[in-house]
Amino acid sequence: MTSSPVPIRDQVRLWGPESDVRLDERESIAYCRALAGGHYENFSVLSSLVPSSLRDDFAAVYGFCRWSDDLADEIGDRNESRALLQWWRRELDDCIDGHPRHPVMCALSATIQRHDLPARPFHDLIDAFDQDQEFTRYQTWDQLLHYCARSANPVGRLVLMLLGEPRDDARFLPSDLICTALQLTNHWQDVSRDILERDRVYIPSEMVEIENFEQRLRDSASQGYSVDEPFLEDSRQVIRACVDRTEAMFENGRVLLDRIKPQSRPVIRLFIDGGSHVLNLVRHWNYETAIHRPRLSRLVKLGLVARAWTAARLTGRER
Repeated sequence: MTSSPVPIRDQVRLWGPESDVRLDERESIAYCRALAGGHYENFSVLSSLVPSSLRDDFAAVYGFCRWSDDLADEIGDRNESRALLQWWRRELDDCIDGHPRHPVMCALSATIQRHDLPARPFHDLIDAFDQDQEFTRYQTWDQLLHYCARSANPVGRLVLMLLGEPRDDARFLPSDLICTALQLTNHWQDVSRDILERDRVYIPSEMVEIENFEQRLRDSASQGYSVDEPFLEDSRQVIRACVDRTEAMFENGRVLLDRIKPQSRPVIRLFIDGGSHVLNLVRHWNYETAIHRPRLSRLVKLGLVARAWTAARLTGRER
């Protein structure tokens, strides 16, 4: 059972720039674990596949990403989000210097020291979330991939570092493909929500040849059915093209599984299989994410974890 997440504005009142409340490391880790358990995700970052000795570290990194994402997406005012992200960057700098204040940073400070994590992935993530405040449309596929290189790829690299994998391009580059594919999968899953709640369209305009596309997309998403039959079919084809490109990235990234330690494979496999399953859901709904957001059911999530768990047992993963 997961708790209901506290809205980010309430979190900011509790732990934001004006707060002078401090938690110790143990309390901060518990706070991050609660964050990880209190949000809907396509698949859990704290599944039973994560070695127990690393779950606090995974929770700390997740807490950083969760706060970064919520400050960017859930505040409702881009200027305010930008100011809060700059505060968050200062909190990160203090964390890296060994003087954390925010509970997420207190937990993260221990993780950074324990695993000798570099600062750049964390700064890249904040850069990407800051970019979201200014750029809400993308002209080309390459521009979108450049955004994913900062918004998604650093997370995969951090996961590999936490798992103790060698820090080289043989692991990082296929990880980048997987993480970019995961980010893109979220975009194709969230087409309707992105335009209605965040006024964002991640489908590159170079892939769209639909007259008055954005207005027809917004109207369709608002009413829950297509404004007209031609738009429904045309939007399906655009999203299908996006899904096909994304699926190829998952497939090309699978080589990572052969390059990492057996005990690391179930965690990475769960990310790949989870993302691929969401793409299959988009297909199942006939690429109609302009009007519908598919979600992984609890049963499907359990099945994905069980499948990865079986693979872990077969490879002799130590528990």
